[in-house]
Amino acid sequence: MSDAVDSLEDIKTLGADTSVAQPVATPVEPQIDEHGRSYGTGRRKSAIARVWLKRGTGKITINGKDQEQYFARPVLRLIIEQPLLAADRRTEFDVVCTVTGSGLSGQAGAVRHGISRALVAYEPGIRAVLKPHGFLTRDSREVERKKYGRAKARRSFQFSKR
Repeated sequence: MSDAVDSLEDIKTLGADTSVAQPVATPVEPQIDEHGRSYGTGRRKSAIARVWLKRGTGKITINGKDQEQYFARPVLRLIIEQPLLAADRRTEFDVVCTVTGSGLSGQAGAVRHGISRALVAYEPGIRAVLKPHGFLTRDSREVERKKYGRAKARRSFQFSKR
């Protein structure tokens, strides 16, 4: 057996002979518990949302309150419904979530992230719909801490000439 390479043609034939094993995409199984729910954790700023999703009529409950009570501003309600509307599943799932930390805007973003992750856990095929919209990406922007010798995180104290 000769492993010597004498010409360029030998290199071409060597490359053709070696077969590289292609990874086979295995279908992802849905993650549904014994109660028929899927779970997703959402985060935004310092808010954390724990979201459970199950088949239902489209009711969204946040911290024991209806979404209209908890998020009074229509913009915040629109934010949390975005993944369901993009996947065309608005009236098919009931959402129950608990959210803590941050303010209402951060909490709405956390709930949206949690709903997206729970949807993918329930129906893995929806990932291709949600991913291009950025619903599965955690928005990592947080408030910068205040530094000593500064008025705020970066602002200096006002300079006084006299």
